[in-house]
Amino acid sequence: MDTYVFMALLATTGTWLVTALGAATVIFFKAPNAKLLNLMLGFAAGVMIAASFWSLLAPAIERAENLNFPPAIIAASGFLSGALFIWASDKFINFVRKDNFKESGRKRIIMLILSITLHNIPEGLAVGVAFGALKGAFSTDALMGAVSVAIGIGLQNFPEGAAVSLPLRRDGYSRKKSFFLGQASGMVEPVSGLIGALLVMYVDKILPFALSFAAGAMITVAVHELIPECRENFRDSYFSTMGIVTGFAVMMLLDVMLG
Repeated sequence: MDTYVFMALLATTGTWLVTALGAATVIFFKAPNAKLLNLMLGFAAGVMIAASFWSLLAPAIERAENLNFPPAIIAASGFLSGALFIWASDKFINFVRKDNFKESGRKRIIMLILSITLHNIPEGLAVGVAFGALKGAFSTDALMGAVSVAIGIGLQNFPEGAAVSLPLRRDGYSRKKSFFLGQASGMVEPVSGLIGALLVMYVDKILPFALSFAAGAMITVAVHELIPECRENFRDSYFSTMGIVTGFAVMMLLDVMLG
């Protein structure tokens, strides 16, 4: 197996394991600490926003300069495509949920797991693309950028794992089954990570578009989901805001100092 494919697989396996850790909260707690989860979501959003530019968009524009097409157009189209992919996925999920909202039991559980699973596909792709892009253009700052993308995705996977397992437990499922179904929602990430890495490694010309696509997907997830969620039902909203700022600053320092 190619080194960079293996790295992508290792990284996305790690993000899946963080999902499993989040799902494991159902074994020990009735509900995780809301303040800690808000801080973690905010930090993850900050990391993802910073990584979207320094680790994905900036390299995409730089590599697009070698193609016979305006780099800004390639980056913008890829970015918007990533955002539209997340939007379309959410619309599909909401449509299916609407038809099954009044259903109880197995259908509701399937819809819950499907929602998180579809949501994890572009996240796995983003990590895979970041590591696959290292082939032929390896550098310390590029490696740290790929690692930071994986860290950002992993951090926000923890609450997602809990978001599946805890409602299942409240619906009467055993702790063991709630944990199993919760972690299963993250299993798609290693698969999509491998696809993303292989795609950009062997179809080099799509790399700028793929990097921009991953950036658009990450920004959409961070702005539309993570930031509103980390500020919801919390009196001191600046607590989660500082998590966002801190995550952005940490990611920026890592990229700039190592670059």
